Amino acid sequence: MKLLDIGEVAARSGMKPSALRFYEEAGLISPVSRHGLRRQFAPEVLLRLTLIAMGKSAGFSLGEIAAMFGPNGEPSLPRDVLHARADAIDRTIRELTALRDTLRHVADCPAPSHMECPTFRRLVEVAGARGRDRERGGSPPPRGRPR
Repeated sequence: MKLLDIGEVAARSGMKPSALRFYEEAGLISPVSRHGLRRQFAPEVLLRLTLIAMGKSAGFSLGEIAAMFGPNGEPSLPRDVLHARADAIDRTIRELTALRDTLRHVADCPAPSHMECPTFRRLVEVAGARGRDRERGGSPPPRGRPR
């Protein structure tokens, strides 16, 4: 097995050596040896770094990501946690889609004033209700696409 020094890992992963050292300090990755002062990693570290990046993109904290690796370093991904995060991402996508559609409607609305547009007023009311509901910890009301 050919070991990769920290510079090679940085180049192949697209991460800065300082990020790799931070991940090492956080217990997310670990070198298998040293060559002089340079850390040496097994090639599998590249897969682990990809999984860490995916976890960060999904909104998991580094602590949550660290907990997803078993004692042997193999991924141990809790399906219920992954389903819950996927559901949260779906909610965010719906909210962002509704926001995008609202912005497009406002930009293209032929009404002389947005306040004269019944669709705009309805969208503002729905957004306000969603915000109040979210502050109370409830679920948002059903959404429709603007017309």
